[in-house]
Parts: sequence; C-alpha cells; structure tokens
Amino acid sequence: MPDTTTPITPPDPVDRPAPAKREALLAPEQVHLKRRFPTAQDLRARARRRMPNFAFEYVDGGAGADTGIKRNWGAFDSIEMVPRYGNVVSPPPTDVELFGRPYSAPIGISPIGGPGTGFPGAETYFAKAAQAARVPYTLGVLSAITIEQAVELAPDVLWLQLYRFARNDHKIGLDLVRRATAAGVHALMLTWDSPVRTTRPREVKSGIMTPFKLTTRLKLDALSSPPWLFSMMRNGIPRFVNLRPYMDGKTSIEDSTKFIRAEGGGAFTWDEIARYRDAWKGPLILKGVLHPADAERAVGLGLDGLVVTNHGGRQIEALPASIDALPAIAAQVGGRARIIVDSGVRSGVDVARAIALGADAGFAGKAFLWSLGALGERGPGHMIDLFKDELSSTLGQLGCHRVDQLRGVKVRHPGAYKPDDFGTV
Repeated sequence: MPDTTTPITPPDPVDRPAPAKREALLAPEQVHLKRRFPTAQDLRARARRRMPNFAFEYVDGGAGADTGIKRNWGAFDSIEMVPRYGNVVSPPPTDVELFGRPYSAPIGISPIGGPGTGFPGAETYFAKAAQAARVPYTLGVLSAITIEQAVELAPDVLWLQLYRFARNDHKIGLDLVRRATAAGVHALMLTWDSPVRTTRPREVKSGIMTPFKLTTRLKLDALSSPPWLFSMMRNGIPRFVNLRPYMDGKTSIEDSTKFIRAEGGGAFTWDEIARYRDAWKGPLILKGVLHPADAERAVGLGLDGLVVTNHGGRQIEALPASIDALPAIAAQVGGRARIIVDSGVRSGVDVARAIALGADAGFAGKAFLWSLGALGERGPGHMIDLFKDELSSTLGQLGCHRVDQLRGVKVRHPGAYKPDDFGTV
C-alpha cells in the first residue's frame, strides 16, 4: 500500500482554463447536463425511471442479493486519501499512456455482453463517445455491431474482448483474432471470470429467460419506454453479429445462445492463454484476476495487462471487492504489466483511488449503461466528461499535477488484501 512523505514536485506550469472559464467554453447542453446529472448515481436514478423494467434489471442487477455489487461500492467508499496542499494552482490534466498509445484519461468502457438488451444501439453509442473523448472502449464479442464496424467508429481507441470458443481446436476464437488484427484493434482482452453460467435473480423476476425471447410481457414492458423503443427501431433488435460467419447466417438471440453453449463455455486454460499470446501480436490482457499467483503466472506467459475484477458482482456474490484485491496483485506484478480495475467504479474519485493503490486505469460498465438509460445517445459522452472532470479536480485537491503522482498519495484502505494473506506465490 503506497505510503510516502516525499513532497510532490510540480511540473513546469501549464496554462489551463479555470473551472468557471472551462464551463463557459462548454456548449449550453453540456452545462445543463452537468448541472442536472452531476454523478453516475443521478444517471442511475433517471435510468430506472426511463428504461423498461427488464432492461434496467438486466444492466443494474447482480448475482444473489446484489451483495457483490454492494461490496464493490462499499470498498471504494471506505478508501481515504490524504491531500498535500499548497502547490496546485490550476486543474491538472488527466492524459495517460496505456500499452504505448495516448489516451485523454485512465478511464475506459468495460466490455459488456449483450448491452443492447439494456439499450439498443449501445455499442454504436459507446464507440462514438469513446472515439470523441479519446478513451478506450472494449467491444464485447457478443455485440450487435461487428469488429469491423466498431473499428470504423472508434479507430483510435478500440479494444476487443473474447470469450472461450474451444470446439474445433479454437477455430472461431482464432479467426476472431485474425479479424481483429486485420481490422486494426489495439488490444485483446480474454475474459476469464465466467467459467460457468450463474443466475441473476433480478433478471429472472423481470421476465428475462434464457435463451432471451421478447415475450409479450417484455413487449408490454418496453411500451413504457419510448426512448428504448425509438432506439430499437433505429438500431434493430440486437443480434450477436460477430458470430454470423460461423452460424450459417443465423443471428437470432435464440440461435446465438444455442450456438454459444455448443461452441464455447468455461474459462481459458493456461495452455490456451499461451496459445492466444502466440496468435495475437498486440497487447494481450487477461480479465478476471483476483489472486496474485494468477497474476504472476499470466505475466510469466507474456501478457501485457490484467483486469482486476469480480465481473461487477454479476457471477457470484461471495468474491472479494476488486479494489480490495488490487494491492496484493500490484505488489506482485506492478511495473511488469498494466493493471486495470473494473467493478464498482462510479466516479473520478474511484479512478483516483484505484491508481493510488497501484492500478493504471479504472474501467466502468454499469455507469455507462446507466448513462444510456438516462440520456440515450448523449449519455456515454456525458459520463466520460464527469469521470474526467472529477478525476482532474481530485488530482488538484490531493496536490497532484499529473495522474502518475497519485502513486505518492498516502492512502488508508481498511479492506485491502495483503500479499501475506495468500502465502507464498
């Protein structure tokens, strides 16, 4: 856990607009949104009112009684950071470098499976907002737009997430890697933390079934949300179009679900991870790491990044909060791989907390889905603005002139796992 008394040295002064001047430079609509919806929780409250019930329950709910989600939030909220005043006179920048590429902030949109259930057109809106703001967007392979379409929308910031498709000697997974390479995807993320399917009670109670069907009950529910219906008419019923080449042209959710169950499932084995390392020449990231021994083994196989996450509390509610697992992993592999924290990130303050504890970036999924439910197409860009503004103000309040100076901030983290908790790695 970071602990230093070394004063933070300011860099050469850079002229930046003061907060009042920065607001004056914004479009009136942006000013209005920031005043009306200044936090992710404000967006969540509006999303609950504007989305069909089944869509909100899909994006907002988790495993069991949502204990894992609550644990993620509570763990972040318990972390304190001690400021050093007297040396910051203007809002600090939030620019960072990740895997050799510049981004405007250490903030990203997490991969989300089937986000169109929450809000049709989600992938298109995420990609456009991420490109405009210059932050990473990780397209889920189970998406309603293809890899190739997503790269056209977000050529400078697109990453791709893959599930395990093990049948036929990984023919599908390796072809997706080929397509990602040809299209110009910048990083590949292997999802490791969903080895078996679990039940999310709020989804079940809302009427969602597997395979997903737009039943009469759900159609009536959708009628209560004109924004959702309009976006569906504009973008069409979500289909897993990345899988179309492997499904004989069948793209319905029902057919896709049957196909995925037959072709995939389970967590990548270490041998399989090594195989994808050989096949993919760009940055390779493993998503779902909570144990430092797993982090060490992944780095030993040549992986470039790790996502410390409990899948947003959506798989099993008994897992540690991601932010609590971070310090031991950072102590084990920090400096040898980029570390991203996902699950429970709702604000720029949360991103600052994660970086102060050893992460390189904080990614969010639910917050961006809330933003769509609340504001439609405008939502993701607004959410990114909130993250960036709050991160900048947090840096200034703590006495930091740059993002990397958060590593020198004194932190108190009561729930943190320590390296000794895991024995010899």
